[in-house]
Amino acid sequence: MKSELPLITSKRLLLRIGIQEDIPQILKYFNENKTYLTPFYPNWVDKFFTEEYWQYNLENSFLEFIHDQSLKLFIFLRRNPQEIIGVINFNNFVRGSAHFCYVGYSLAEAEQGKGYMTEALKAAIQYLFQELNFHRVMANYMPHNQRSGNVLKRLGFVVEGYARDYLLINGQWQDHILTSLTNPDWQPPED
Repeated sequence: MKSELPLITSKRLLLRIGIQEDIPQILKYFNENKTYLTPFYPNWVDKFFTEEYWQYNLENSFLEFIHDQSLKLFIFLRRNPQEIIGVINFNNFVRGSAHFCYVGYSLAEAEQGKGYMTEALKAAIQYLFQELNFHRVMANYMPHNQRSGNVLKRLGFVVEGYARDYLLINGQWQDHILTSLTNPDWQPPED
């Protein structure tokens, strides 16, 4: 079990697990970007845009991190550390002989094209590799989402395949390009 929550920093950004005080900003981020994000997200679950949902979700995210199951981060600008501009979710932690997980992410429509997601993912993956000792992280994107593909390519992700009807996004099965990045400095965990 981990003893402290991560505070990941880069030149322009702060990344951290959400806390209850962030709920108004989380709701603002998703409400302001709902139309933009909908084509790239699974159907929004009931009550997603409510305080009640996020109270439960944040508590669950904290427990999942503590129990080495996921790491769900919100992205803040260092110059405005109250406003959320994006999310990065590392999910489905697998240990044993694998040491891998999946990553998904989104960025506010108004913040596109500024290099924020590349910067945020680079810092978050560095934490994932160095502090959480993962060997591999996998990211999948829809072929028409070339912006996401370009971010992954800049970070060194390698295309490994093409999966037809892979994920149910916005109510429709979507093909995805499968990519991964491996940790060249991975070390077996100490027992």
